[in-house]
Amino acid sequence: MGTTDTRGPTPGRGAVVLALRRYGRELLRLRRLALPALLLPAVGNIGIRYVAPLLIAKLAGQAAGDGGLTLGSALPYVLGFGVTLLLAEALWRVGQHCLNRVDALGMEHLYADGMDELLAKDAAFFHDNFAGSLTKRVLSFGKRFEDFVDTVTYRIVGSLVPLVFGAAVLLHYEPMLVVGLLVMIVLTVAAATPLIRRRQRLVDEREAAIAKVSGHVADSLMNMETIRAFAAERLEAHEHRSRVAESRRLTLRSWDYGNLRVDTLIAPMSVLTNVLGLLVAIAFGGPGQGVEEIVVAFTYYSNATQIMFEFNQIYRRLESSLTEAAQFTQLLQEPPTVLDPTEPEPLAPRDTGIRFETVTFAHAGAKPLFRGLHLDVPAGTRIGLVGRSGGGKTTLTRLLLRMSDIDDGHILIGDQDISRLRQTDLRSLIAYVPQEPAMFHRSLRDNIAFARPGATDEDIHAAAAAAHVTEFADQLPDGFGTMVGERGVKLSGGQRRRVALARAILRDAPILLLDEATSALDSESELLVQDALWRLMDGRTALVVAHRLSTVAGMDRLVVLDRGRVVEQGAHEELLAANGAYAKLWQHQSGGFLGESPESASGRPVPKAGSGDVPGPADPSPTGSRMTTLDARTSTWPT
Repeated sequence: MGTTDTRGPTPGRGAVVLALRRYGRELLRLRRLALPALLLPAVGNIGIRYVAPLLIAKLAGQAAGDGGLTLGSALPYVLGFGVTLLLAEALWRVGQHCLNRVDALGMEHLYADGMDELLAKDAAFFHDNFAGSLTKRVLSFGKRFEDFVDTVTYRIVGSLVPLVFGAAVLLHYEPMLVVGLLVMIVLTVAAATPLIRRRQRLVDEREAAIAKVSGHVADSLMNMETIRAFAAERLEAHEHRSRVAESRRLTLRSWDYGNLRVDTLIAPMSVLTNVLGLLVAIAFGGPGQGVEEIVVAFTYYSNATQIMFEFNQIYRRLESSLTEAAQFTQLLQEPPTVLDPTEPEPLAPRDTGIRFETVTFAHAGAKPLFRGLHLDVPAGTRIGLVGRSGGGKTTLTRLLLRMSDIDDGHILIGDQDISRLRQTDLRSLIAYVPQEPAMFHRSLRDNIAFARPGATDEDIHAAAAAAHVTEFADQLPDGFGTMVGERGVKLSGGQRRRVALARAILRDAPILLLDEATSALDSESELLVQDALWRLMDGRTALVVAHRLSTVAGMDRLVVLDRGRVVEQGAHEELLAANGAYAKLWQHQSGGFLGESPESASGRPVPKAGSGDVPGPADPSPTGSRMTTLDARTSTWPT
């Protein structure tokens, strides 16, 4: 356990700057709403924190004067006090109205932008990053925008703008009040900055631990059946508790550092600032305005020191927002390796012929799999790709889809280099059925229609019938409207395979890529699906990967791959007559699967190779030259 995290999620400075830039760009985009949202609450704070206390100070000064205070002399100040508070509240309400829209529109755009960024990544990126962690990061990227903007509005702009106003008022009373305030603020910031930088490192470690917790939870939930099958509930629970405990330890360490180190420094500095303000007001107060000046100095210094005391809290909120957002922007610092060309060619292939020309390719960190590979697939030809595991069959199909880019050479469709096409244009030519059929947690109808979103119900049902999906769909609780569960967990392996085939049939693309398309089917379904596939392949260019040779023996040509090299190619009978690599594979599989002994598990001798039991358009399966894979009856519903 404990190996679900593929990389440290702690973001660097560049990622934090990128997150700040992205958020700033969003505020700029929404500037018509952002400007009043940022400023109006600050102006309201001026009225509440500085203008209203100033009126009270004037009132106190008049009361302390020789003439005393009468109702007539006090009434203007009282009315001014009330109007000031009402106007401040009105400004706050308008500012809050604008801020709500900035938050909502910004989060909406960032949620969509984050998903667009993930969709632009290549396949290798998702192999290296854990799905649960990616989900947390992309959602936090949008959600944390609200925290960031609210902190900037209420805590920074809402405090600094009134502070400038307060400094101007203090300057009017006594310049030394402003000097003393600025000196104390500068000293406090200078003393606290090193501590806050240290705390940032603790926060980074805390966020990394939280990401590990979420990643492990997602990994466990996605593999719950495996956990139960191996009775590993206690082991997973123990792993979860250990990760949560580590997260708690790091969280407390960062909180305690803020409380015991940062706040312990700032608190006495704020007290000292208040005392200094009173001393300056008393020492430099002129005749006739001592009371008024003392009230103003006390009130304004208290407001200023409140900002000083909240400095750590403000920084905490900002660093928390930006650190979590930076965990996503850190991913953006790794650009995708598979990109659309700057000036793509229009999709206009001469035909659907496929050609691999001197292709060289290596998986990341591995030795080259293909070195100067040549393979020509004429338009309309059905090619079977066979050979031992690891020979490069599936990789060849993924390179054609541009899931990865080749290191050298060219891959052409109809004499068009696929690297010169938009990826969406290239893949519009191809219907693909992978080894592990992908199922969305959506309805059965939606899973089939994914291949062609605009398809009618008639088209969907026709494709489902061709792939023999209707045979089990009618028995599901809601028919084609039944939710199939996460990764299609409510369907058996054979049912998922048939849904994937229906999706490929509905795609109706001129090129077919089938990777073990008939595996995990019961005997009867396999015969029917093979018959449907032969009809589907008619007139199309097809690359069919198969480990079980009997399923592709009737293809126009078979290509035998071994360790990235084409060692043989030709028709089934030709390759048997050549008595080479393919013939040996055929002999091994006559009674079972590649790697088994030439004698079947039951002890029966294998039929003679080349007995004529070869599947084809009119004969979708041999009658005794292969073993079939029984459908694992794991469906939630009857099949």
